[in-house]
Amino acid sequence: MTEETTADPTVPLRDRVEAPRDLAMPDGPEGIQWRPLSVDDAATLAELQERISRRDHPTWSESVDELQEELEHSWVDPARAGLLAVDADGTAVGWGLVVLPPDPESLVRVILFGGVDPAHRGRGVGRRLLAWQRDRARQLLAASPLALPAWVLGYAPDRSPEHGALLQRLGFEAVRWFTTLERDLRAAGPDDRPLPEGLRLAPFDAARSEQVRAARNAAFADHWGSQPTGREAWESTIGLPMFRAELSRVAWHGDEVAGFVIVEVNEDDWERQGARSGYIGLVGTVREHRGRGLASAMLADVLRGLRDAELELAVLDVDTDNPTGALGVYTRLGFEPTAREVAYRIAL
Repeated sequence: MTEETTADPTVPLRDRVEAPRDLAMPDGPEGIQWRPLSVDDAATLAELQERISRRDHPTWSESVDELQEELEHSWVDPARAGLLAVDADGTAVGWGLVVLPPDPESLVRVILFGGVDPAHRGRGVGRRLLAWQRDRARQLLAASPLALPAWVLGYAPDRSPEHGALLQRLGFEAVRWFTTLERDLRAAGPDDRPLPEGLRLAPFDAARSEQVRAARNAAFADHWGSQPTGREAWESTIGLPMFRAELSRVAWHGDEVAGFVIVEVNEDDWERQGARSGYIGLVGTVREHRGRGLASAMLADVLRGLRDAELELAVLDVDTDNPTGALGVYTRLGFEPTAREVAYRIAL
């Protein structure tokens, strides 16, 4: 075990995290220039992510709206925490963003986003980019007065083992596995699940959005690495064009939220997936309502709603070590694994 993973979390981060005082932009490789990211780069990043996704996760890619949202968050400073690599023709070939989410309660996380065009891998672009991101993450943590555990997180799909190998060479450790599951809505399946007594289901109601956000934070409090979602981040998520309130579901116990399922529909992914799909972005059950079959009942209703909307495929992602047993819930409803992503961490 490294010294970093045994650091005393009662000592403020600024007193225990070492970071470079100055951080220059990467130099090279030949033919590559670097510049800071800008909030105006969303369209450029979407085009680059389209090329990256064909190699790393061919069934989906980030939309311009999603990337614009990420760049415009109040806690993100693209110019100081992001880089863009361009070739001699001015085409973007790599990008990275370092994000320190706001208002941590029990854990300070810095998350690294980005990637390199597969046509330019093996040249050292990714190594330079990731080393810069790691050091920038350390700078952010070294400026924090909080006395909490801290993680620097990066993610790599199984389809691109070169990314995972690079993370490991730069000091990251594989710590968690996330699986993509799909359910063919054209096939018959066990979609009927009774709703526990005393509960009712309803579509997502924007007027009661804050109650659902509070329930989200309560439901995920014991999940690996999870921290509360603030109002700005929540409103950004449900404000995206792909969010579908009428397909999402909230379980109510009187006037209190017992559980929820949040659904998105991104038509840009349909050609890639070969089906009209809906993405189940969040499934949560508040602790006092667990163990009664609520998650299964909510999902069964959502699957019926997706089928009624003439969608053909339901997709979701799950932490395979989820403490609520979510993986079993999904597989019993006919979901099958199709891909996997690994979380890599430096603990400080």
